[in-house]
Amino acid sequence: MSLREAPGPEPESEPQPDPQPPSGARKPENNTRRAAGIVGIAVIASRFFGLIREQVFAAMFGAGKLLDAYNAAFQIPNLLRDLFAEGALSTAFTTLFTRTWDREGPAPAWQLANLIVSAMLFFLGTLCLLGIVAAPLIVTLTNPGFHHFAGKFELTVHLTQVLFPFILFVSLAAVVMGMLNARFLFGLPASASTVFNIVSVVGGVAGAYLLDPTARADWLHPKFTERALFGVCLGVLAGGLAQLAVQLPALVKLGYRFRWHLDLRDPRLLEVWQLMWPSVIAGAAVQVNVLVNGVFASEIDGGRSWLNCAFRLMQFPIGVFGVSIATATLPSISRHFARNDLPAFGKTVRESLRLAWFLTLPAAVGLGVLARPIIALIYQHGHFTAHDTAQTALALQAYSIGLAGYAAIKVLVPCFYALGLPKTPLRISLLGIGFNVVLNFCLMRLFGMGHAGLALTTSCVALLNFGQLTAALSKKIDTGTFREWASYLARVLAAAALCGDTAWFLNGLVERYVPTGLLRALGLLWAIGISAAVYGGASLAFRIEETHQAWGMIRRRLFKK
Repeated sequence: MSLREAPGPEPESEPQPDPQPPSGARKPENNTRRAAGIVGIAVIASRFFGLIREQVFAAMFGAGKLLDAYNAAFQIPNLLRDLFAEGALSTAFTTLFTRTWDREGPAPAWQLANLIVSAMLFFLGTLCLLGIVAAPLIVTLTNPGFHHFAGKFELTVHLTQVLFPFILFVSLAAVVMGMLNARFLFGLPASASTVFNIVSVVGGVAGAYLLDPTARADWLHPKFTERALFGVCLGVLAGGLAQLAVQLPALVKLGYRFRWHLDLRDPRLLEVWQLMWPSVIAGAAVQVNVLVNGVFASEIDGGRSWLNCAFRLMQFPIGVFGVSIATATLPSISRHFARNDLPAFGKTVRESLRLAWFLTLPAAVGLGVLARPIIALIYQHGHFTAHDTAQTALALQAYSIGLAGYAAIKVLVPCFYALGLPKTPLRISLLGIGFNVVLNFCLMRLFGMGHAGLALTTSCVALLNFGQLTAALSKKIDTGTFREWASYLARVLAAAALCGDTAWFLNGLVERYVPTGLLRALGLLWAIGISAAVYGGASLAFRIEETHQAWGMIRRRLFKK
């Protein structure tokens, strides 16, 4: 099919494919699934340590005023981290950097990198200063309900001012990640967030004890106060700086040397901006909706903490499967378009989507069935109570409904950037954000579903956006027939249902016969492992092709074949 939009008053600009890029300018492509596996392994470690970070902070402060204030203060920089490090800036820059390298060679590509880095230092440095000054207004807009709890608003404002420079560190790290990904280096950039999590936990705990004399009075059973939160924030800043620093040696080895080059009239800077600003919304509609959810959740004491802990568990499979597959797919589809090879473009998209659904559907079923025992195992320590576990489990079950949609969006949105059509997902996402506001109001205010209603709305919007993105992309490339996808999804859903039934039955046996403590945790892990094996066996029986490919990837990792 044609790649051009229907004629209109403001057609989207599209880069013309170059079937014969300069020789010697391209490194041979790696297999998408192999690259996704590399990123996936690195992201597993990142998400694991991210869970530890959230677990430690939840145990230190419990769900309530202090943890709510920290989560709200970290919301803006963390939202921008998700948009940049796993979305807008990285996607837009990787697309243009790859195209420049293929068509013009390394030198112009490095010059483009210097242009972008210089512009970011200028603009984001200014943004940080403005954010620190405007912190009271930002907190009022994003957390209006905090005014109803004594001292909560003021504490959040001060923490926000401390955390705002985090945006600059992670945005620079995103650009470095884009350059490394474009040169087929995936593992190290994906591992950089692991460094962030480790440094932020170690630095945050040390900072909390250093700044809070109340906690030092009882090292084994500390009661942390507001002062400890400032130490945690300093640890998070140190983690963001470490995430950038760990990637720099590999970039230097590739030949990059930074030179200040700020030219605000450079057309390439404008092109990156044109690709990026629609994707700030379109590439992370889920994150924008989470921001909107926070406005409603601020009215519930502890609501932000429950939603944050639940969504952290959701981010694990999203990052391991959705982000890793999307990260590995983007350079490949960009090159297919540059070569004018649309059949290969469509084949890569179909394979990536199939793999995303194959991996995330059983994960969604498992999280829904085992929400309460998983949350109790991870979070119910220290000041995080059984009541907090029950409330967080409700949110996790609601989030799990949209898990497959979340991951698929991560795969689909970069396809529109590679095609030079960023406004298409933007329009879809704007509709989704409007629907999110209306549905939030209905489920929370009219039907009284509280924070669980906010999580359910996010899932519904993710599935709606996924359906619209798929329909729009199918008009540009061959994404497969309805019959093919219906057959595939029916088999995957059947296997996932068997997996969920097994998990529910085995966990019931564990809770009935296994005492609490370490044995209960081992029993839960045993139930998860058996359920995963059942899913694999059912997938083989249903002749799902991805089963053999996933096992082959695991076997190569374990036995180095």
